Amino acid sequence: MIRFILLALSVFGFLIFGFPLLAAQNSLGKKDPHARDVESLKIIQFMFRYLLRLCRVTVTVEGVENIPRDTAVLYVGNHRSYFDILVGYTSVPGLMGFVAKKEMLRYPLLRDWMVNVNCLFLDRNDLRAALKTILEGIEKVKSGVSVWIFPEGTRNRNDDITELLPFKEGSLKIAEKSGCPVVPVAMTGTAEIFEKHIPFIRSSHVTIRFGEPFRIKELEKEQQKHSGAYTRDVICGMLRDMQRNTTGEEE
Repeated sequence: MIRFILLALSVFGFLIFGFPLLAAQNSLGKKDPHARDVESLKIIQFMFRYLLRLCRVTVTVEGVENIPRDTAVLYVGNHRSYFDILVGYTSVPGLMGFVAKKEMLRYPLLRDWMVNVNCLFLDRNDLRAALKTILEGIEKVKSGVSVWIFPEGTRNRNDDITELLPFKEGSLKIAEKSGCPVVPVAMTGTAEIFEKHIPFIRSSHVTIRFGEPFRIKELEKEQQKHSGAYTRDVICGMLRDMQRNTTGEEE
């Protein structure tokens, strides 16, 4: 419980006492939006690494060599914890923003930092608003900013990490319309930090693996029609492999 209190105080303290820093970033953004994006990302990465250390979370990153360095990508990952975002932001190279639910816009200061690190806000109940978010994502990718999406749509609470929820087929539209590569991402160990024993924070070892990138237009016709299901199968395979590796190490 002590770690949870320390975590909450750290986040609250950063949002409140970091307001002058946020104001400086917003001022910088009026003159040089790219510089603001870079500086804001460095700040958030520093904060997220601090929070992971505070929670005694260690992270192993695998397959980072699979991430293209000459173009923005669409990261597609499984989703089990709020800590997925912390691990994601501290693991990828270059600028990147998550697709978040629009309800996050309710929280001042937090939403401002989210905007500065290129987050997109998706209204799952409004088709027109969702289409607008997709178009914004396409523009970000074209401008060199990668996008990360969780196609399950919500945190997966299944005990078996390989049992993913169905992927929403429209979730890969950003890659389909922009032509950018899709990088499948599999993550294990994040739910063990908090979600499996709320409100307690416990130490955990997290493994994040970046799979081989692919372009939707290069898939077979049937796979193109169901790119969400195809990507889900790829990530399930990655998770099964990670699970086997972990079991082998324990044995």
